Amino acid sequence: MRATSLGVKVSLGVIGVSVIFAALKMSQLLDKAKNYVSEKVTNMPKPEATVTDVDFQRVSRDSVQYLAKISVSNPYSTPIPICEIKYSLKSAGREIASGIIPDPGSLKAKDSTMVDVPVKVPHTVLLSLARDIGADWDIDYQLDIELIIDLPVIGNISIPLSQKGEIKLPTIRDMFSK
Repeated sequence: MRATSLGVKVSLGVIGVSVIFAALKMSQLLDKAKNYVSEKVTNMPKPEATVTDVDFQRVSRDSVQYLAKISVSNPYSTPIPICEIKYSLKSAGREIASGIIPDPGSLKAKDSTMVDVPVKVPHTVLLSLARDIGADWDIDYQLDIELIIDLPVIGNISIPLSQKGEIKLPTIRDMFSK
């Protein structure tokens, strides 16, 4: 009876070792598959964006509105939805305007799409920047924009943009011409 019992124990031990080796092989196979997919996703073309212009748009009773124009290229043969656009306008080291534009539309398939980002700056903030404005009647700015788009299968990806420059402040003529 002992010989049979020993044979069963040895057989169960061999099966246990075989299961462990199979699990290790499966783990290695899964790691290879993850690396392959990760490499393919890393090397696949992604939409690209650039800020093409930031310019004065209009004056209202409470704010000055600027318009940032962004060109976004879509390398895919299907339109891609833009989930949201986040923006932050900074001058003199501090944020003077920020916001989120929910669901601003889609990117055209295999084409470039112009996306408008309106930025409202309250008059009170502009008055506090009087030292920066000086004699040239403009403000130095940094505009940070984050486009969040929804790529099928992959999910949401973020395209960060940053632009530095000078924005002209509206003149009296600008206030009454629009």
